[in-house]
Amino acid sequence: QVQLVESGGGLVQPGGSLRLSCAASGIIFSIYAMGWYRQTPGKQRELVAAISSGGTGDYADSVKGRFTISRDNVKNTVYLQMNSLKAEDTAVYYCNGKSAFQSHWGQGTQVTVSS
Repeated sequence: QVQLVESGGGLVQPGGSLRLSCAASGIIFSIYAMGWYRQTPGKQRELVAAISSGGTGDYADSVKGRFTISRDNVKNTVYLQMNSLKAEDTAVYYCNGKSAFQSHWGQGTQVTVSS
């Protein structure tokens, strides 16, 4: 049974930081490309950051320089370090794991940036 379990969301003030974690089980984590997506009500889910199986990261323009994606293939976990958070970063953040044949989603974690 494949599970992707996100954690680390919450309420933070503008300019603050959060680190999201996504723990994977039931997959060969090291061969999966992993990504973080976010979604707000009435909008499509959008890619925030992705990391290849080899560890190469890619970012949406809106988060470049503020967010960092990383992975630990021993702990089967992908992280999203979010710094200098803005109100417009408020969303439900979802973890995704993708191989050549499968794609899996976590249940999401809420991030709210507000004073």
